[in-house]
Amino acid sequence: MFLGRAALRSSTRALHTVTLFPGDGIGPQISESVKNIFAAAEVPIQWEERQVYPILEPNGKTRIPEDAVESIFKNKIGLKGPMRTAIGKGHVSLNLTIRRTFGLYANVRPAKSVPGVITPYSAEGVDCVIMRENTEGEYSGIEHTVVPGVVQSVKLITREASRNVAEYAFQYAKDHGRKNIVALHKANIMKMSDGMFLEQCREVAAKYPEISYKEMYLDSACLKIVSDPSKFDVMVMPNLYGDIFSDLTAGLIGGLGLAPSGNMGKDGIAIYEAVHGTADDLVEQNKGNPTALLMSALMMLRHMGLKTHADKIEGAVLETLKERKFVTGDIGGTATNPEYAAEICRKIKG
Repeated sequence: MFLGRAALRSSTRALHTVTLFPGDGIGPQISESVKNIFAAAEVPIQWEERQVYPILEPNGKTRIPEDAVESIFKNKIGLKGPMRTAIGKGHVSLNLTIRRTFGLYANVRPAKSVPGVITPYSAEGVDCVIMRENTEGEYSGIEHTVVPGVVQSVKLITREASRNVAEYAFQYAKDHGRKNIVALHKANIMKMSDGMFLEQCREVAAKYPEISYKEMYLDSACLKIVSDPSKFDVMVMPNLYGDIFSDLTAGLIGGLGLAPSGNMGKDGIAIYEAVHGTADDLVEQNKGNPTALLMSALMMLRHMGLKTHADKIEGAVLETLKERKFVTGDIGGTATNPEYAAEICRKIKG
């Protein structure tokens, strides 16, 4: 069943409460910039901040603090900064824990060329969307030792999860005027698991005759998209493939610092996030780039029906990036995070 495809409808004058997980590393700093920019644009939002960290249960399972869980279930909408997962500490990734906790089955990763950010693909332009299954596959965390020196990792694919992301992908394409969907897979090797994923995509595709549907091997798609990204529109794929391929498409537009992301879940829950790392080396000088988190927040506003505010902020962001006077180091500038955010605020205020 398709869940979360309808944007929340409400008056732009109402005050909306949004859960904010600032995250780790540069997370709190770039979150503060987003808050300042939203205030400058008079976005009718009040933030409910919650700290998220892993709690390892006696049974070996990982959870997050209860007040963070309650906040998301109450507000239905969240914005999340980058989070750190310690290696070898016994708990699973915080990102995976959050996805499982809130049933965030579809990860939406648009990749669109940004004015002023020059890449080898700037002339022809990039404008595509990755739809990544978000809860299972190789990221299910099912591993064990067969014998000493031999470990096994299980790739879990279910009909329900595959159908959920397929339905979201096709409805998204319909709602956003996109005409083509490609399912990426390796069913030539993983005939049962990727085969089941493709079966669900084909069944859903039959309900959307106005949308062209094709299938392509993952490795072939990697070659073709770097050769000519204009050939791609919406792509849907299992978890691991989506993680890798969405980073590739982010590279086409200038890097993860520019790439927004949204996670769509059950019961209308949606959590938007920056998908880059915590960038701890940038914290002391506050030189992190808030663009990815900000663009994710604009996706959130449009989902909430606050398109006018989103468009106003996006215009100021794109103008700032195009001028290149106040941009951060990852895209060729020297500005700090607060300097970049302040320039966007100046443009919003006119």
